[in-house]
Amino acid sequence: MVTLYVRPGCTSCKKARNWLQENDIPFMERNIFSKQLTLPEIKEIFRLTDNGTEDIISGKSAVFQKNIIDMDQLPLKDLYSFIRENPSILKSPIIHDEKRLMVGYSEFQIRVFIPRSVRSLQLHEAQKMVE
Repeated sequence: MVTLYVRPGCTSCKKARNWLQENDIPFMERNIFSKQLTLPEIKEIFRLTDNGTEDIISGKSAVFQKNIIDMDQLPLKDLYSFIRENPSILKSPIIHDEKRLMVGYSEFQIRVFIPRSVRSLQLHEAQKMVE
């Protein structure tokens, strides 16, 4: 199951939601402002990152600019608490399933959430059209 973490008024979040719906990909949507992220959710997001905080923390956010803390030096417990209390520090949208994580919206990259069998079929059909 794909999970889509969104924030209100986020254009990229709307694009991601629409793309998932248009491609019939089942997903669970979570507004990170109306319901606080849980510790297991934060841990799961971090588990899927390649570069830790760099992948998901927005250096442009007002919270980051105001606090100017070195996220990589915070003990994990403190980092998780800081994120729970300040969800605006996260980039958005955050999209993941059991194996993949995508931050932000890219029409090309989001295709990784299409089941492999469907992607193979689409590729095969596209190749037929070229022939």
